[in-house]
Amino acid sequence: MSYETIAVRKTSPHIGAEIANINLSESLSNRQVAELYHALDDHLVLFFRDQDLDYDSAKRFGRHFGELAIHPNTPGPEGHPEILPIHADAQSKVVAGERWHSDVSCNEEPSYASILHLKTVPSEGGDTLFASQYAAYDALSDRLKAYLDGLTALHDGGPSYRYSNARRGIAESGKVYPAAVHTVVRTNPKTGRKALFVNEGFTVRILGVPDDEGRALLSFLTAHAARPDFQTRFAWNAGSVALWDNRYTQHLAIWDYYPQTRSGFRVTIKGDKPV
Repeated sequence: MSYETIAVRKTSPHIGAEIANINLSESLSNRQVAELYHALDDHLVLFFRDQDLDYDSAKRFGRHFGELAIHPNTPGPEGHPEILPIHADAQSKVVAGERWHSDVSCNEEPSYASILHLKTVPSEGGDTLFASQYAAYDALSDRLKAYLDGLTALHDGGPSYRYSNARRGIAESGKVYPAAVHTVVRTNPKTGRKALFVNEGFTVRILGVPDDEGRALLSFLTAHAARPDFQTRFAWNAGSVALWDNRYTQHLAIWDYYPQTRSGFRVTIKGDKPV
């Protein structure tokens, strides 16, 4: 597809593109949406500058890509359950996304995509790193690819969410958090391209192998997935938006700006069971 309604500039060889000439707060044409889909497929994460979204316009934008999800741990503001607040300041003990992860991979049907809009950013720092899991898989040896074929792993939201809640002073409620078993290698059903699908935020165990072997394998894969040569880095401005394909990427929010404030919100688009 040639781009007629947006301008696209790659930010790294494997992942990332900055998008210009579009106002996400307005109603988008079918052509604009089609070009954004194509750019997302090509670049995995899209960055937009100088946007002004409120909850309603962010949800409207997100619904171009599918049905919106509700976060399993953090309730949205009154009347907007699909909104996930993202906020850190001088009182914060923990921030969202401090470890490499794929959003809510512990769900039976992990999300297709996420959209983050920041309203307030620190004077420096607070960048987000994104890593292509296509590139991570492609860089593995053929022998390791063969070994991983058919392996599954347990993704569990409980440890991550309970740790985060405890650090925030939220009392343990006995809530049951989602957990799911997914393939270690995820295949794009449209293209057949393969990507790693394990992350240190939610993946707790490789199944079907001895425990010590599984721990060593998971440790290697999560470190390998975050190699710098698979990454792009986004420096936020107030009003920036990032849209990423959650299926074939991981990301990390860098908390290097304490005690400054970084604040905004996220919407998440429902996905399907990895294959």
